[in-house]
Amino acid sequence: MPRLRIIALEQPDRNDPRTYRYVLWADVPTARQPFYAQAGKVSEWRDATAPDNAALASGAVVEHADTLRVPPGATLAQIKTFLEARHADFQADITNNNPWVRYGMTFDGTTWVNGGVA
Repeated sequence: MPRLRIIALEQPDRNDPRTYRYVLWADVPTARQPFYAQAGKVSEWRDATAPDNAALASGAVVEHADTLRVPPGATLAQIKTFLEARHADFQADITNNNPWVRYGMTFDGTTWVNGGVA
């Protein structure tokens, strides 16, 4: 489980106070972690701890960086709600979408052996 879920970063354009950059961290199902693992992976957030980066490198946690453009006059509470919704969608995507469901299925010319990652 990631230590944090949403981390606000910078406003990438000082002339545009309505755009924010952020990262989301999502928990990866255990069986799929090897597919997300990247040796040496570190967060885009410079204040990530060594355990945070280790979780990203091992594939236990996956990070998604993006920008959010908020409507004019959006309050801080609304911005937080927008980010929470994006995190919920991201976590649901990581949990529910499994592109490796048939990974490793093989056929030797006679027999099929089912594969797949839960």
